[in-house]
Amino acid sequence: MHLIERCRTFKELERQISESIDIYNRYRPHLSLNMETPEEVHEKASMESILA
Repeated sequence: MHLIERCRTFKELERQISESIDIYNRYRPHLSLNMETPEEVHEKASMESILA
């Protein structure tokens, strides 16, 4: 399903929102994060806090 498609049910809408958030956080590199994904930056920060 693409963002331009209209959802027929609330369940479809929930799934589409969840997929969009997943793509944004796990797969889309961000220029403001030096072309890393939010997930990569979060994992690095978590490891640094564990090792500190």
